[in-house]
Amino acid sequence: DDLDLQRVLQFLPFFVLGLCLKPEHFRLVRRREARIIAVPVFAAALVFAYWAAPRMNAAWFYRRDSAQELGVPGWVGLPMTLGMFACSLILVACFFAWVPGRHMWVTALGAGTLYGYLLHGFLAKGSRFWDWYEVDWVHTPLGAIGVTVFAAALITALCTPPVQRMFRWAMEPKMDWAFRKPDRSDKPDKADKAAKADSRGSHKPVR
Repeated sequence: DDLDLQRVLQFLPFFVLGLCLKPEHFRLVRRREARIIAVPVFAAALVFAYWAAPRMNAAWFYRRDSAQELGVPGWVGLPMTLGMFACSLILVACFFAWVPGRHMWVTALGAGTLYGYLLHGFLAKGSRFWDWYEVDWVHTPLGAIGVTVFAAALITALCTPPVQRMFRWAMEPKMDWAFRKPDRSDKPDKADKAAKADSRGSHKPVR
């Protein structure tokens, strides 16, 4: 529980893929066919998400409980985990299909996605602490749409350059001190090495 390895390992396949993929792999999803297919895939995912939300235990996404703790047989855990990974991978590919190749106003936002990912958790925890979800209108269809729009606007704001400048000291601290190159004075130069080698050679016994 302290290390929360289950939640850490859920991202491991994506980190491995990120290290292994090459530019030509990304070009596959940038083709016109892939961009067209991404539209109905995203639409179907959105409809399915709103259908599944009241019927599915959201704890599956947190990777902190076993299948038995979620009230299902143990064998359900493996196919559920693989299914969610496959869905995530497909949606990520569809997202990359829509990423523009030229510099646009959203380019700066893309450089700040780490800030949106890490900072939104404070507001998410605060919403539960302040009982925002206890309000009745939040659980209506219009309330769900409103919360979705608010969440999209919030995550966009957290990725903006002003927020990046405000929290860069914590998110991207300067680590030059940890990777400091040794001074040239710390390294023995070639002349010193040659002198030491000659001195060692001169002390060898003569047979």
